[in-house]
Amino acid sequence: MRVVWLGSGLVCTGLGFLGIILPIVPATPFFLLAAYAFARSSPRLEQWLLDLPRVGPSIRAYRAGLGIPRRTKRWATLIIVLSLMFSTWRLPILEAKLLVLALGAVGLWYIYRRVPTREDVLAQGARSHEG
Repeated sequence: MRVVWLGSGLVCTGLGFLGIILPIVPATPFFLLAAYAFARSSPRLEQWLLDLPRVGPSIRAYRAGLGIPRRTKRWATLIIVLSLMFSTWRLPILEAKLLVLALGAVGLWYIYRRVPTREDVLAQGARSHEG
């Protein structure tokens, strides 16, 4: 199983680096998945990922419960909606279109209901320290 986690981490790291270069591919989710996979397979690679200047702080903040920035959520929403529009336009089978739309809806639900928004978490923390 360790080999599967290691392979997954390497693939996600590669996709994350592509996301840094290509404007339409998100980088952060792939690096988060890579860190998760490396935590189960290679502490050395996990530490290497955490030490990367552009990647490590995002992973550490997410792990600390700070979630992701609002701007990132908006960007992810735009990418998901555009992907859904393109996919449903290109897919010839109605059932496939409905499946893609359902999966996109689950993805959007997860981003907005399960992943904290960093600005909200920080504001809530500031309010709890004031009172």
